[in-house]
Amino acid sequence: MNHYETVFILTPVLSDDQAKETVAKFKKVLTDNGAEILNEEAWGLKKMAYAIDKKSTGFYNLVEFKAEPEVIATLETAYRREERVIRFMTVKLDKYASAYAEKRRNKLAKKEEA
Repeated sequence: MNHYETVFILTPVLSDDQAKETVAKFKKVLTDNGAEILNEEAWGLKKMAYAIDKKSTGFYNLVEFKAEPEVIATLETAYRREERVIRFMTVKLDKYASAYAEKRRNKLAKKEEA
C-alpha cells in the first residue's frame, strides 16, 4: 500500500452540511475500495489565487490515506463526476513526505488536546 494525499476544492455556494456530505462521499469511495484513511482536514472557505468558473473562493479539504494504486483512478473518476468539485489533486507521498505528514498530524493532535 502506498501513502497518498488528496486535496480538493468544493464550490463556495454549498452549505456546511452539503460540504460535509460531499467529503463523506469521497471518504466512502476510498474505504469501499480498501483504503485506510489516516487523516482528514477541512481547511474551510479560502480565497483562491485565481478565479475558476467565475468563483474566487472555495471549500478546501485534505484527506491523507494509504491505498493500492488502482484506487486512485476510481477516486479521481468520482471527483470528475461530482459537479461540486472545482479542482482536485492527488499526490503519492515518498518516505520523507510521509514522515513530515505524520509529524504534522501529531502536532495538530497535541494542539487540539490543549
